[in-house]
Amino acid sequence: MRRSRFAAYVGSLLLALAAVLTGTGTAHAATGPYVALGDSYSSGVGSGSYIGSSGDCKRSTKAYPYLWAAAHSPSSFAFTACSGARTGDVLASQLTPLNTATALVSISIGGNDAGFSDVMTTCVLQSDSACLARINTAKAYVDATLPGQLDNVYSAITARAPNAHVVVLGYPRFYKLGTTCLGLSETKRKAINDAADYLDTATAKRAANHGFAWGDVRSTFTGHELCSGSAWLHSLNLLNIGESYHPTAAGQSGGYLPVLNSAA
Repeated sequence: MRRSRFAAYVGSLLLALAAVLTGTGTAHAATGPYVALGDSYSSGVGSGSYIGSSGDCKRSTKAYPYLWAAAHSPSSFAFTACSGARTGDVLASQLTPLNTATALVSISIGGNDAGFSDVMTTCVLQSDSACLARINTAKAYVDATLPGQLDNVYSAITARAPNAHVVVLGYPRFYKLGTTCLGLSETKRKAINDAADYLDTATAKRAANHGFAWGDVRSTFTGHELCSGSAWLHSLNLLNIGESYHPTAAGQSGGYLPVLNSAA
């Protein structure tokens, strides 16, 4: 009896290992309903191919949520991420598709709350000292205010979709450092990267406290930052300001999608 139980145990381990190695195991989300929430990094601003009906939200067929749904064929897919969204916007207008049947939720949020656009405007147009001062203001906001706002969003997701596997995705570092690069000074570039790390650290902590998976995209974007020669991010685009400092289609498919695949 003991030997048969041991054999069954070993057999189950081997089956589990085979599933991991071949990718045939049951994913967290299986093929149940998938809901994609968040800001412009989730809607796909910068990747083109925008869905006409999404209007100013600029949801793209090249955004990582759309690509994931196309590859995994969930039983339903609701794409409510929106350009410019803050935590309050998620609460006000993005959560309707969530319910007890929802299997997977993805979200990136917090950058707009922390003043991402104003930080980049200040750093592009003003001095090093002005850039660093604005970043310090953003960091203070991340310390004092953003955690509570993220908690509100994450708690609302859990309340509406208690059975869902939730993946919170972060933001990449923008710049490759230590290389000759036109535009911002090395001081500014390093400070912006540090600010991205600061925001990611705070967001990851809140996600963990809610039992959510953390999707860190900094490693997948390494080697594809601005100034790398193979950037997956738009630099300042005076012809289309809204796409500036957002992932390209390659950034969505090569930077964000693999992270969601791993975390989902």
